[in-house]
Amino acid sequence: MNEVRIVLCTFPAAAEARQIGTVLVEMQLAACVNLIPAVESIYRWEGRLETATEVLALIKTSAAAWPALQRTLTELHPYAVPEIVALEPAAVAGAYQAWLLGSVVTPR
Repeated sequence: MNEVRIVLCTFPAAAEARQIGTVLVEMQLAACVNLIPAVESIYRWEGRLETATEVLALIKTSAAAWPALQRTLTELHPYAVPEIVALEPAAVAGAYQAWLLGSVVTPR
């Protein structure tokens, strides 16, 4: 089983994505957070078709830290129902995986 998780999460603005991403790295729940600005989202919310420009965060974490990261992200996120999707990559370069896992702590 791969121990790395890539978490996708959208935010309404770069400032919020940057602030929450920084908290996740400071808490060592994430090794790295990449922010991709100006993602256009099309979705249905409360029965209506919506579009929004959002910031996509790619959050790198471990399988062990994932539950705590999910809880913290849900608590801090401004959306009522934030997009929080964890993916298990099929393969990760050994040196990168070692760095990532060494950068994330396993919460108690």
